[in-house]
Amino acid sequence: MKKAPALTVAAVLLGAALAPLAQAAQPWPSQPIRLIVPYPPGGSVDNLARLLAPALGQRLGQTIVIENKAGASGTIGVDATVRATPDGNTFGFGVPGAITGLPHVMKVPYDVGSIQYVSLVARIPQVIMVNPSLPDKTLAAFVSSAKQQPGKYNYGSAGNVTTPHLGGELLKQQTGIDIMHVPYKGAAPAVTALLSNEVQMFPGDASAALGFIKAGKLRALAVASPERFEGLPDVPTTREAGFPGVIVESNYGIIAPTGTPKDIVDKMADAIAKSLADPTLRQKMIDQGAMPAATTPDEYRALMESESKKWGDVIRRGKLGVE
Repeated sequence: MKKAPALTVAAVLLGAALAPLAQAAQPWPSQPIRLIVPYPPGGSVDNLARLLAPALGQRLGQTIVIENKAGASGTIGVDATVRATPDGNTFGFGVPGAITGLPHVMKVPYDVGSIQYVSLVARIPQVIMVNPSLPDKTLAAFVSSAKQQPGKYNYGSAGNVTTPHLGGELLKQQTGIDIMHVPYKGAAPAVTALLSNEVQMFPGDASAALGFIKAGKLRALAVASPERFEGLPDVPTTREAGFPGVIVESNYGIIAPTGTPKDIVDKMADAIAKSLADPTLRQKMIDQGAMPAATTPDEYRALMESESKKWGDVIRRGKLGVE
């Protein structure tokens, strides 16, 4: 009978030792997943994340908790994602400016090459839009007017080296027009400036001004993507408008902390693809100006590396930088 307490203590110690192993053996995901969004609540990227999260959480059987970490043009949120513990409990939205643009003009706090890509979620086409007071009804007419009156027109952007800035610079390089860049602190103030004719053109994400375009308060001249956008089916592409070299899209996807196990990354990519196949979710995303698109991790990495090279060349030719 005297041996019973010793046996009890041994059993307790053995149970304590085996507990972490049992926990580690639990199938992923075994707890709520944190999804870091590098922009403030209410913006187009945050809205995209909040559309995806419930469907993805249902697919995985866990709650997806949105955490907004805004600042420094998305680099703070991307850095927080990359540096998080790679246990499958944290993911983040990869934003193009922080990955394919800013690293060419400034030192970012993370190694772009070490980013763990999971899957693309959506391509958001850039729409070249103007104030409807302008007489130009087509992109060719706008380019012609800008060439005839150098310096008369200016264009707004969401800030230096953001996608709208790079899109405007690409249009300048492809057409030879002389238009001035006016940076704003985000897409919303740039759209406001366009509505008031403070700037005459804004090459911004469809999601930033879709409602204004459909209401006739802004005029869409062209969609800068290879194919027409379902949300604006009557607006021609830049290729159809005669400018095939002007292709500008914001590619948003899910990234993971560096070192996240491959099996978890693959399971998350599969869950994203199955979630985006749902017709209801797809239509909701299209209504917000996004084109749903899932990829494998390798395809997402290849896309972002290709975009980085493209925008690096545009930045060097235009001698752009953070002003």
